[in-house]
Amino acid sequence: MNTTTNAVSTRRRAGLTATVATALALTATACGPGDKGDSSSQAAAPSSATAAAGAGKGGLDLAKALQNLKNWSADDWAKWAQSHGFKPEAIKGFWDQAKMEAAKGMENQEAGIQSSRTAPENDPQPTVIQAKPQAHPYTPGTAVLGKIFMTVSADEAAVCSGTVISDPAHPGKSNLVWTAAHCLHGGKGADWFKKISFVPSYNRSGAASNGRHGTEQQAAPYGVWDADYAVVSPQWAEEGGERGGPVSQYDFGVIRVHNEDGGGRSLEETVGSSVPVWFNAPRNQIAGVSAYGYPQAAPFDGRELEHCDSAVPPARLSFDASRPTMYNIGCTMTGGASGGGWFVTRNGKPALISENSIGPRPAGWMAGPSLGDEAQSVFNFISRKQD
Repeated sequence: MNTTTNAVSTRRRAGLTATVATALALTATACGPGDKGDSSSQAAAPSSATAAAGAGKGGLDLAKALQNLKNWSADDWAKWAQSHGFKPEAIKGFWDQAKMEAAKGMENQEAGIQSSRTAPENDPQPTVIQAKPQAHPYTPGTAVLGKIFMTVSADEAAVCSGTVISDPAHPGKSNLVWTAAHCLHGGKGADWFKKISFVPSYNRSGAASNGRHGTEQQAAPYGVWDADYAVVSPQWAEEGGERGGPVSQYDFGVIRVHNEDGGGRSLEETVGSSVPVWFNAPRNQIAGVSAYGYPQAAPFDGRELEHCDSAVPPARLSFDASRPTMYNIGCTMTGGASGGGWFVTRNGKPALISENSIGPRPAGWMAGPSLGDEAQSVFNFISRKQD
């Protein structure tokens, strides 16, 4: 674990800035599923994917099917899940405070990111924006943000960031968390990471800041929520592993969680809110964006919720012009921030349009996938999936 406590403690404490300051401070009822910006208004059932002909052991003809992901039917997803489905684990009590503090930030940076800034679909590199720590205690609205813990090997634990999102199939009672695909699955030839859990509003009070450890209750004020299902873009599962290339344009995933201590309240009810996903958000309607996460690689220590606030529209970044172009803003967040939500204000309320995916080393900007029809198909699958 990379720790630079003194650097964190001496940085200026700052609250939310203009882009989503008011929106993310709203209470649960202000950003619930009744809003016009809710993903439920855009979650129409996909038409049948006729291109997904059976191949091998009842699987998909991926070469054809991935070109038509936005139109996959429930049957297509069922075939995919036969060979790529997430297997839940009984992990209650695994993530104690010591393990959470020892987990390393999941790397979101690549030293050799290749892209041509002169390509027609790309914009110049954005101006660097310094990440700022969210002031303690975190506002009720920021309770939707938290840390995702996982084991990536038998002897290595890692951490990412995630956001509680609205679920039209369970209005007001969502158990869904949006994050990056590389936080959940190893990519091509690999498998799902293990022991995946979400801790909303990690270190909300600040009791675990400035070199202090605080108690486990203070570190996880809303408890620990274990994954009972997860899905990533099929492109990531087939191509992923390397970050900073074409597959990063599909670097998104969702987990469904349950409170490991039981109880009948959903994640959304417990933290008090959720944020709708704005799929296919028109670029000309994005005036600015705020990216959030728990960066852990130096100069951060993973104990603070940080944010980068851009007051201008995000730049475009693409590695493959045939795929959805990524958003790109200036930001100095590092590993551990992967999967943290990107927010805009829509109709006076927050909406999620992307998440932290890749950045250079040293940190100076961050890129996240634009969430189009393919992302909505992934979301629809887990939202409608029944146990």
